[in-house]
Amino acid sequence: MKNPADTDGMRRAAGPIPRSHDRPHFDKDPARLSWEEVSARDRVIVRLIQKGIVDESHVRKAWTEWSRLRDCKIRIPLWRLLAVDEALDSEKIYVEAAAVYAFERADVSESEALMFLAEHRDEFKSEIWDQMIEHFVLPIAVTVDGITGDHRWTFATHDPTRPEVHQLIQSLRLKRFELKYAPERLVGRLITETFLGQNQFLKRLAEAPPIVDFGMDFSAENQDVDKDVLDAEISRSRLINLFEAALVEAVNMGASDLHIFPNSEGHIEIHMRIDGELEKWHLEEGIKPEAFIAVVKDNSINVDRFERDAAQDGYIQRRIDDVLIRFRVSVLPIASARQEIHSESIVIRVLDDRKVLTDMSQLGLLSVAMERFDRAIRQPHGMVILTGPTGSGKSTTLVAALHQVVTPKVNVLTVEDPVEYIMKGIRQIKLGVRLDLEDALRSILRHDPDIVMVGEMRDKATAELAIKLANTGHLTFSTLHTNDAPAAVARLFKMGVEPFLIAYAINLVVGQRLIRKLCPECKIPDRTTEKSDLIHFGLSEAEISNGGICAFGNDPGCPKCKGNGYKGRRAVAETMLFSPAIRSIILSSENMIDEDALRSKAIEEGMLTLRESARRIVLEGDTSVQEAIRVTGSEF
Repeated sequence: MKNPADTDGMRRAAGPIPRSHDRPHFDKDPARLSWEEVSARDRVIVRLIQKGIVDESHVRKAWTEWSRLRDCKIRIPLWRLLAVDEALDSEKIYVEAAAVYAFERADVSESEALMFLAEHRDEFKSEIWDQMIEHFVLPIAVTVDGITGDHRWTFATHDPTRPEVHQLIQSLRLKRFELKYAPERLVGRLITETFLGQNQFLKRLAEAPPIVDFGMDFSAENQDVDKDVLDAEISRSRLINLFEAALVEAVNMGASDLHIFPNSEGHIEIHMRIDGELEKWHLEEGIKPEAFIAVVKDNSINVDRFERDAAQDGYIQRRIDDVLIRFRVSVLPIASARQEIHSESIVIRVLDDRKVLTDMSQLGLLSVAMERFDRAIRQPHGMVILTGPTGSGKSTTLVAALHQVVTPKVNVLTVEDPVEYIMKGIRQIKLGVRLDLEDALRSILRHDPDIVMVGEMRDKATAELAIKLANTGHLTFSTLHTNDAPAAVARLFKMGVEPFLIAYAINLVVGQRLIRKLCPECKIPDRTTEKSDLIHFGLSEAEISNGGICAFGNDPGCPKCKGNGYKGRRAVAETMLFSPAIRSIILSSENMIDEDALRSKAIEEGMLTLRESARRIVLEGDTSVQEAIRVTGSEF
């Protein structure tokens, strides 16, 4: 710590320092005070009530807890209990509390504060930084008095009234300091960006010397890569650090996939799929593409570096943030404008078990779809099918559904190729060269199952075995690749599955997509979309005039979405229950399934189509019209 000094020369700008006894002073036993008396003597609560931020019901609720704590000899301001009430806006409460105690608001942007912290990390010892993080307080500025030369430090926290924060700063023995209010989310972002989840490989990458070209020339026809030169370039630490940094950053950014490929210029591009869309993360110009691709292959199990003309599948495991993360690697040869270069594309799927949803309510399904889904999975037997394109969240929804029915009293088996997420309490069958999907399904019946999940019904044999499980008293889950729910029935029929098996085996077919949610911090009312487009989308005049339709704010300074406008995704689904009428339509089919008839009957019986579900999510203000059209555009 630089500039240690005594505490002479007081910090007048710090505001009054709250003390443990700086509470409403009572002349009688506090235990006998009513909530009205306590709140009347709490200046913060008086201010909150006057401004309409809280009402009497909130204060009474907090007073009940305050009384209990007083009985336990725990002294705490009544207003601070309001700040932890989830029904209230804690930021507004902290703002008013800071104003009551004359603490100024910190006038600093996130980028300015991050830059300051990066430049002053050496000013305090690591244990001091740990204490500041624990108390959620950080320095954000320092100035030098032109006459005395004293340093004046400015600290920011969401609750500057806490005595422990003042005690911590006073322990630093700074000559001058001031404490200011800053929003809790800003302080949290500063802590996260500066101290938590740092990507050490990126740091090493920045510190490493630039890569130099080893003289390889691809201008000659049919020239092979010199393996000795390639080995020399691979040994460069920069390549290793770039690869490891990409893995760590993919986990930190919540990416589902990592894409690595050479572009037309012969440079390596690294993209990450975040919330369903690819975003360029890095462009590496100083290396030969084969060198970096070889690094990826060398770090992948079951992948041969020198095999460049065949598809390969492998996997990687890394411990990131003290959690074991698995990565599934897919390598494909691709064409290149430069025929002498062996181009390959690598896609790495990030399998983070922390992202597994076990609560179906977190999927974001509309209440109608949720009710139908829940009804179907509570049946003792029958099949639930999830359908949709790759990346539509089918597996995530199935895993969440499975967790609703798993108990120690049932035997749950899954047959997946490959197994993506390890699920507690479920036996997941491992397929291999000597046990394929069809053989596994035939053996399951001898393994005393209650509930079975079949990863995907890819052909007639697999589909018939899965349907047989559903028809013999087992609750069965599976997936298909079709555009919507009625098309799943047609797909099974075209596979050669008999109509009567389809009709009586299936409980529910769910057609699903994932739709991006507008960032709650920066979304704005939609005032740019033409009214005619909104009407074409399916919105009525009344719905348009209500003003609940939102658009992305595109705020580059937004701390939550960083200018993307969207943050997170939710499921949009249509749920076709197999009622007697639906079964009748299937049974009456001769040469083909009438998808239109199935869809019309399902809608008549209460099914919301993908289009209608997306429309309702737009009306909730949770997504934009443009996003709804992007996801379910084929429906319009």
